[in-house]
Amino acid sequence: MRVPYDTPRIHMYTRIRKSPFFYAHQRHGVQSYSVCNRQYHPRHYDDMVVEYWKLVNDVTMWDVAVERQVEITGPDAFEFTNMLTPRDLGKCAVGQCKFALNTDVDGGVINNPVLLRLGENHFWLSVADGDVLLWAKGVAAMAGMNVQIREPDVSPVQIQGPKSRDVMVDLLGEQMLEIPYYWMDEYELDGMEIVVSRTGYTGEVGYEIYLKNASRNGMKFWDTVLEAGEPHDIAVIGPCQIRRVEAGILSYGSDIALDNNPYSDYKFLNPFEAGLGYTVELDQEADFIGKEALKRIADEGVSRKVVGVEIGGDPIVGYIEDYLQVVEDGSQIGQVSSAFYSPRLQKNIGFALVPIEHAGLGTELAVRSQTGEVEARVIEKPFIDPKKETPKQDLTKATVS
Repeated sequence: MRVPYDTPRIHMYTRIRKSPFFYAHQRHGVQSYSVCNRQYHPRHYDDMVVEYWKLVNDVTMWDVAVERQVEITGPDAFEFTNMLTPRDLGKCAVGQCKFALNTDVDGGVINNPVLLRLGENHFWLSVADGDVLLWAKGVAAMAGMNVQIREPDVSPVQIQGPKSRDVMVDLLGEQMLEIPYYWMDEYELDGMEIVVSRTGYTGEVGYEIYLKNASRNGMKFWDTVLEAGEPHDIAVIGPCQIRRVEAGILSYGSDIALDNNPYSDYKFLNPFEAGLGYTVELDQEADFIGKEALKRIADEGVSRKVVGVEIGGDPIVGYIEDYLQVVEDGSQIGQVSSAFYSPRLQKNIGFALVPIEHAGLGTELAVRSQTGEVEARVIEKPFIDPKKETPKQDLTKATVS
């Protein structure tokens, strides 16, 4: 089953923001856009399977300027930021990054940013699609803390794939190899200020480069990085959805905040339902937002859960436009939120929200597609490299697997 993903056309006009790299997209032959954080987001330049192999075998460059930064500074910045997430930021050193959820008073996940700690009282929340800036400002207005919250002129790109190591060394030198997984550092590149983190959306070796003063230096920066990547056959692509599903990475809006479809009860999933309970540190002293609710949920357990599934039928090539129904005796009991054909596994894989009694490994499910019901089965996720050995590997060694 080949699913169309490039029609109908998104209208271009002033209401939707353009990234500092927007006009490079046209130069590289962008074929389709999505919209994230009210900004055009380039999705594909080539067939998605072709882009997948470029990522897995070589190195790719993505415009992810839609990852807007919520910057928190001021004397109370640590205490305030620690209040916004169930992660214990006392365990996050300056220069370290954390995958951190933002939860509401009911324990629901309202965003899943990468948190960067640039200083003792200086944080960036690199957010997924959602109004975290406005939410944080609202919390600050009521908290009575001495903090400043703003969106800085910062736009990131991702350099992902096994050859990303070589591109980054050519761009910034051997010092890049010393950055551990989920840490960051600050550099100057041809007069431009950047922050580099060893993070990404792929499960491959990769980096994110955050450009400061991006509205001024966007195209200069883009061309500088592209030039360093040319000897390594760098390819400009959009976020590879096949690879992120293989890596077990949930998409906020599709797999977590399931609030745009008839099956949803309009309650955001909580971390335990999403399989992200490891990010909830209930034994910390900080009274973070949603702590009491998450304590209760941890004690009581959950009634539904996001699981990994393999799905029968023809290869699913492209994006599913609607959630696929998980059914039992003809009635819907759950839904598939992301599903793609994995070229390496040679089967359809994805994520499904199902009742807890259907969440055990090996559980047989039925999924209703456009062509009828197909068999599915709950399997372990991440589907490839479950221990994340690839992105965590020591890059000071001569070769990268």
